[in-house]
Amino acid sequence: MANYDVIIIGAGPGGYVCAIRCAQLGLKTACVEGRETLGGTCLNVGCIPSKALLHASHMLHEAEHNFATMGLKGKAPSVDWPQMLAYKDETISQNTKGIEFLFKKNKVDWIKGWATVPEAGKVKVGYEVHEAKTIVIATGSEPASLPGVEVDEKTVVTSTGALTLGKVPKTMVVIGAGVIGLELGSVYARLGAQVTVVEYLDAITPGMDGEVQKTFQRILKKQGLSFVMGAAVQKTEVSRGKAKVTYKLKKDDSEHVLDADTVLVATGRKPFTDGLGLDKLGLEMTKRGQIAVGKDWQTSVKGIYAIGDVIEGPMLAHKAEDEGMAAAEQIAGKHGHVNYGVIPGVIYTAPEVANVGATEETLKADGVKYKVGKFPFMGNARAKAVFQAEGFVKILADAETDRVLGCHIIGPGAGDLIHEICVAMEFGASAEDVALTCHAHPTYSEAVREAALACGDGAIHA
Repeated sequence: MANYDVIIIGAGPGGYVCAIRCAQLGLKTACVEGRETLGGTCLNVGCIPSKALLHASHMLHEAEHNFATMGLKGKAPSVDWPQMLAYKDETISQNTKGIEFLFKKNKVDWIKGWATVPEAGKVKVGYEVHEAKTIVIATGSEPASLPGVEVDEKTVVTSTGALTLGKVPKTMVVIGAGVIGLELGSVYARLGAQVTVVEYLDAITPGMDGEVQKTFQRILKKQGLSFVMGAAVQKTEVSRGKAKVTYKLKKDDSEHVLDADTVLVATGRKPFTDGLGLDKLGLEMTKRGQIAVGKDWQTSVKGIYAIGDVIEGPMLAHKAEDEGMAAAEQIAGKHGHVNYGVIPGVIYTAPEVANVGATEETLKADGVKYKVGKFPFMGNARAKAVFQAEGFVKILADAETDRVLGCHIIGPGAGDLIHEICVAMEFGASAEDVALTCHAHPTYSEAVREAALACGDGAIHA
């Protein structure tokens, strides 16, 4: 068998990026992937297909609610669900084939199949054993469920099944008010489903800025989503294609039942390492079942690295990509680096929600003195012109140095706007640096500048 400098196991965002970077750095590289297509969960059953459905359903919302106001008259479009799924599938195909092209362009060998690691330096795929100086584990994650909740991917589904439902359900219960649950819940709400979100905690999007949480939930309620907070799901029962969801309210331990055509289990994800044989290798693991790594992303076994969802940190595609590039640099004898303090998070609903860095809650807990610069999109001319004036930009800066510590945005294009602050934080910029930078008018980005101005003498348009 061919010997390689490095074999990456898994062709998701972390794995395929790591493979391409390794090849670019002159290493003989292979990537093992058992799916029929490259791109992992993200491109096949995650980020990309969900964004296609979010876009399609948002266009429907615009046609139903805003077209007439703009003078676009006519019958509102009806939903051709099979065609919408076909559009989603074509989007997946274009992206996954793009990764195949990049592999060929960069001379990365795709070893098709599922891998096991019998020992350091060897990767077994089927009956063949491939040798490599370095192995990178990038096998990603899989949906996590709850006791008493049995997923069949037909009536009780994960995010994977939610992307291929046979029809739009009349009623849907979403278990979990995190990113996945709210994104897919909003898709089906726009398509006409009655969506109820059941969340164990007392706030949606755990870990996000408290003010954003409240504003976001209020907006989603206006869009038709219902919420049951502080509720512990006990079980789901399926009969004749219908489901019952039983939950207990934490405040009084009372038990309640919800009926649904579809139940979406969105209670997070867990590392996927099944079949790799890690127990025999003696790899050190964390208490939460992740692979433990050092600062260079190398595991406790020399020559074996791990990146992405299988190690600690936020389960985000772009975090995995950063680690993939950094690990490749390390393997090639260079210096790889990931700034974990500047990893943005985005929820692709309408409006979008984005954040980076510290929240007010974490700053208070750490005893950091800070100041807040806030600006509402109601003061942004562009946002008002396109019916997206709900939400705000909030910048948190050090009270003494004015250095930007974090930013939280809910509003139009938030997922793109946040990167201005990411760059600012990467360079150690102050809020004043952002405020003194000319921003084109009329753009959504002016709201970021106004929030930075609000950290000083005050915003202009608020």
